[in-house]
Amino acid sequence: MTNFSRRKFIFTSTAAAAASILAHGCASNGSNSATTGDNAPSAAPAANVSKVANAPKVETTKAKLGFIPLTDAAPLIIAKEKGFFAKYGMTDVEVIKQKSWPVTRDNLKIGSAGGGIDGAHILSPMPYLMTINDKVPMYLLARLNTNGQAISVANKLKDLKVGLESKGLKAAADKAKADKKSMKVAITFPGGTHDLWMRYWLAAGGINPDQDVVLEPVPPPQMVANMKVGTVDAFCVGEPWNAQLVSQKLGYTALVTGELWKDHPEKAFAMRKEWVDNNPNAAQALLMAVLEAQQWCDKAENKEEMCKICADRKYFNVAAADILERAKGNIDYGDGRTQQNFGDRMKYWADNASYPYKSHDTWFLTEEIRWGYLPKDTKVKEIVDQVNKEDLWKKAAKAIGVADAEIPTSTSRGVETFFDGVKFDPEKPEAYLSSLKIKKV
Repeated sequence: MTNFSRRKFIFTSTAAAAASILAHGCASNGSNSATTGDNAPSAAPAANVSKVANAPKVETTKAKLGFIPLTDAAPLIIAKEKGFFAKYGMTDVEVIKQKSWPVTRDNLKIGSAGGGIDGAHILSPMPYLMTINDKVPMYLLARLNTNGQAISVANKLKDLKVGLESKGLKAAADKAKADKKSMKVAITFPGGTHDLWMRYWLAAGGINPDQDVVLEPVPPPQMVANMKVGTVDAFCVGEPWNAQLVSQKLGYTALVTGELWKDHPEKAFAMRKEWVDNNPNAAQALLMAVLEAQQWCDKAENKEEMCKICADRKYFNVAAADILERAKGNIDYGDGRTQQNFGDRMKYWADNASYPYKSHDTWFLTEEIRWGYLPKDTKVKEIVDQVNKEDLWKKAAKAIGVADAEIPTSTSRGVETFFDGVKFDPEKPEAYLSSLKIKKV
């Protein structure tokens, strides 16, 4: 059992965030009920949408897709609101808000037939963890985005001037331990991307994430409230929650994750294998719509409309201003640093952001092994080939007219280099794992 299976989720009441915190178990058996998602369908698609001639002959027009209120869920929301799903024959798609990643997982486990969902905006490692640990076979159909996350720190630690280097936290973490306390660091899901970014960043600074700090899973929309009441000292999450923290003057952004790993993979669009196998044409139609939505989201002239749509109460329930600037790549770190038109901002389509490189999934699984979420003898290549359906991505891309030049010819992006100079060769994951000083395996 990992230390996370003993940790507790920290939830805060929206109405009285500063007054109370509710803790819910985070055991791997799914203690969060799958019925706790906000199971109200999103708005009707854009009016006057006609099915196009190249729409697949779908087996069903219905699908239930989950999302967490994060900016990287925008392609699913836009595909619904701008009528892209309907355009390709999927006229009855519901885009349903989920309360947390464990709820997303549990709703995927039971599927729409059991009152859950068929697919989701999801942390890229989760389809693998579900396939391996939960015995629910999943398909990863597209990457929804690259970049766009951040690690933020409470104002009380501002004097440490922690940025891309985390080593400044080491003395504070050691002092907390000596005082019989602990530095608490929040992530969104054990083994998820935010967990891996936080662990990588801490370990690069000589901080053992399993010994020197306490890692706490917290649902994304509740990160800021937990920082406000002092429950956590730092967190890693997507937007708009880092920007909201800064706007409320409760903390600052130490780094945005594009600085940690340039154009790193982040969220994915995944579906239950059973649903895709039973509805291959409908799956292609959904994928065509999502890819078109990603292209739309990446256009500068659409950013304001995208943020306005996503900010609506039924989606993020935040001010559009909390989303817009970082979506444009304009970053106020909250400590005097600023970036304008940052090159490693969140990307939905540019620089092959949508293509699900198998080499990236190889890194994710290698990190899961590093931190003890998967056994060392996991057959990485075999499971990546099983879950990653980049062939379906290519088919959908060609169907919507994506130019050959925009379709990668290799399932590997090659050797990746991290901010600390460490390199990952997807052809030699064992060598990468052996080179790391701090790890569980």
